[in-house]
Amino acid sequence: MKIKFKEQQFQIDAVKSVVDCFRGQQNHVSHFQLDTGRVKGEIAGQQRLDIETGFKNNPITLIEEDVLKNIRKVQLRNGLKPSDSLAGKYNLTIEMETGTGKTYTYIRTMYELYRTYGWSKFIIVVPSIAIREGVYKSFQITEDHFMDLYGTKIRYFIYNSKQLYKIDQFASNSGINAMIINSQAFNARGKDARRIYEELDDFGTRRPIDVLAQTNPILIIDEPQSVEGKKTKEALKLFNPLFTLRYSATHKEEYNKIYRLDALDAYNMKLVKKIKVKGISVKGFTGTKVYIYFEGIDVSAKRKPFARIEFEVKQKTGIKRVTRNVDEGYDLYTHSNSMEQYKGYRVSEINGYKNTISFTNGVTLSAGDVQGDVSESTLRRIQIRETIKSHFEREKELYNKGIKVLTLFFIDEVAKYRQYDKNGNQVNGEYGKIFEEEYINVLNEYITVFDDPYVKYLKSIDVRDTHKGYFSIDRQGRMVDPKAKGEEKISDDESAYDLIMKDKERLLSFDESTRFIFSHSALREGWDNPNVFQICTLKHSDSVIRKRQEVGRGLRLCVDQKGNRIDGETPGVNVHDINVLTVIASESYESFAKGLQSEIAESLTDRPQKANVEFFLNNVVKNARGEELIIDESLANIIHRTFIRNFYVDDNDNLTENYYKDLKAGKLKLPKEAKDFKEGIVQL
Repeated sequence: MKIKFKEQQFQIDAVKSVVDCFRGQQNHVSHFQLDTGRVKGEIAGQQRLDIETGFKNNPITLIEEDVLKNIRKVQLRNGLKPSDSLAGKYNLTIEMETGTGKTYTYIRTMYELYRTYGWSKFIIVVPSIAIREGVYKSFQITEDHFMDLYGTKIRYFIYNSKQLYKIDQFASNSGINAMIINSQAFNARGKDARRIYEELDDFGTRRPIDVLAQTNPILIIDEPQSVEGKKTKEALKLFNPLFTLRYSATHKEEYNKIYRLDALDAYNMKLVKKIKVKGISVKGFTGTKVYIYFEGIDVSAKRKPFARIEFEVKQKTGIKRVTRNVDEGYDLYTHSNSMEQYKGYRVSEINGYKNTISFTNGVTLSAGDVQGDVSESTLRRIQIRETIKSHFEREKELYNKGIKVLTLFFIDEVAKYRQYDKNGNQVNGEYGKIFEEEYINVLNEYITVFDDPYVKYLKSIDVRDTHKGYFSIDRQGRMVDPKAKGEEKISDDESAYDLIMKDKERLLSFDESTRFIFSHSALREGWDNPNVFQICTLKHSDSVIRKRQEVGRGLRLCVDQKGNRIDGETPGVNVHDINVLTVIASESYESFAKGLQSEIAESLTDRPQKANVEFFLNNVVKNARGEELIIDESLANIIHRTFIRNFYVDDNDNLTENYYKDLKAGKLKLPKEAKDFKEGIVQL
C-alpha cells in the first residue's frame, strides 16, 4: 500500500513564505574549484575522482534592508508582527503544528528554492537517529509525487563518516542535493563524530566539513528546540550556511518568524485529529482498603443506565478482581461473597449526566476513578485494559471503512515490556504479560458466533503477533533504554524498527498483524504514523512539552487501505467523526486536559488577531492614571473606522505596516474618545 499525497494550500503558503523572503534574488548557478584531495594509493571503497568542478549555492545579492523588507511583507501577509531587525544572516522560523506535514513542506520548499533561485545544496539537521530515519523515509515516499510536480528528483543521503565519497557527490552534482545528519554526528565526543573535522586519508587528506562549507548550503533544522544547545549553535556555523530555516510546532527560541500554523489553526481547518482524554484518577479515602475501579456508564434510550465497575470477590482459591455491570441497588458486600470492607457499598445512584456512581455510605466516584489498595502495577493494568477497549471500539467502527487502527504505548523502561532469558531469547516483561492477559479478555467480548468480516479478522491474529516494541538496539541486538551506556545504533531488527520507521505503508495494511506498539518515551519525536488512534502513557509525564509531543504522535489524519487520506475533501465524511485520538492518561482527565490546554494556550498568547469591531468590543482598557474604559459597540466601531482611515488594517482587518510604523514613531492615531487610553489599546 502506498500513501498518496496531494497539494494542500496551507503547505503551499508555507513554501511561498520562505521563497518570497528573497524576492529580487537572481537565479544563477555558482561553481567552485573542488579539491579532490591527495590520494595515497588506492583507497578501499572509494573511486579516484577526476571531477574538479563543484556546485554551490549562489550568494544572496540582496542588501539586508531588502531582505528585511521582504520578510516584513511576508509576516504581514500571514498576520504576524513584522520584525524590527534581522536575526543574523539569515534565520527564518516556520511554526507548523505537529501532524500537518512539515517534512513534506520543507522538501517542497527545497524544490521551489531551486526552481526560483537555483539554490541546490541543503543540509537537514535533526536531533536524533529516529527522526533522521523518519525524514529519510519521507524523502522516499514523496519521491514520485514530487517527480510528477517538478520533473526532477532530489539526490538525498544520510551522512555516514565511513561513506565520505557521498560528500564529494553532494558537492559535484549540479542538481538538487540534500544531506540528512543528526546533531550527534558532528557534535558528540566520539571518534566517529570527530571525523567530520579531521584530515582523513580515506578522504584525500581533506576535512569533510571544509568540502560541505564550500557548497554554502541552506540549513534546515528539524525540531530546533531539541537540537540547538550552545555547543551545537557554534558547530552549525562551521557549515557556512547561506541561511537557516527552522521548523517545529514547539519553538523555544523564535527568530524572524514568517509563517504560523498553530494548534488552533490546525484544528479549525480540520488538518489534525480531535483529541479525547480518558483519565485514571486514584482516590484516597482515609483508612480504607476498599478496592473499586469505576470504568464508566452505559446509557441507552431503551433501558436504565448501568455502571461498569471492578471490585474484589472472595473465592475458594483466594481474592480475585472481577468486572461487573451494575445498576441501582447492587450490593457489593453480597456480590463479593461477604467481604467486610464492602459493607455499606450498595449502589444508590447512577448519574449518566454527571458520569458518577454513588453508594449508600456517601462515597461518590467519577468515571475513571480507582480507590483503595492501588499499586503501580494495578494502575498500569487498568490503563492497558482501557486502551485495549478503546482500540477495539474504534477498530470495530473503522474496519469496514478500510482503515487500520493502531495503538501506541509510551513507557519509561524497556525491561517492563521486554526481557531476555539466560539463553538470550526474548520474553515478555511485566507490561507485555499484562497486555496479553487483558487483550484476550477484551477479545472474547468481541468474538461472536457470527463470522462477519471483522470477527474473522480478529480470529486471524495471534495475541503474540499483534504487539511489538520499538526501542534502541545495543551491539548484541537487544532492546535497551536510549540512555543506557553504549552507542545508540540503528536497529537491525526488521520485525520492529524497520517495520515501524521504514515500512510505514505496511504497518497501515490489514495484512500486517501489528496493531499495538510499545515505544520508549525518549523516542517520541521519531515515532510517526497517521493511523495511531490511541496513545497510552505508562509513565509519569514530567514535561509539558513532552506531553504535547506525545499527543502529537497521533494527530495526523488517517489513511485508508488505498492510501487516501481521510480529510475535508473526502466525500460524505465528517473529518472529526473518523479522526479522533484517544489519550489514556496516567492521571485524571481534568489534570491531563488542563496541562495540555495550558501549554497550547501559552503557545497562542501572541497569536495574531484581526483588528475588527468584535476584537475591540467589551474590552476594558486602562490609562496611566489607572482609570478604566469599557469599549462598547459604539466606541468599537469608531476605533475600527479610525484604523481603516489611517490604513492601519487591510481588507481582511489584519494590521498593516502603517500601524507598526506609526506605533514605533509614537504617532499612532486614535479617536478622541480613546486618546487618553492609547497604551491600553496598544496592549490589546
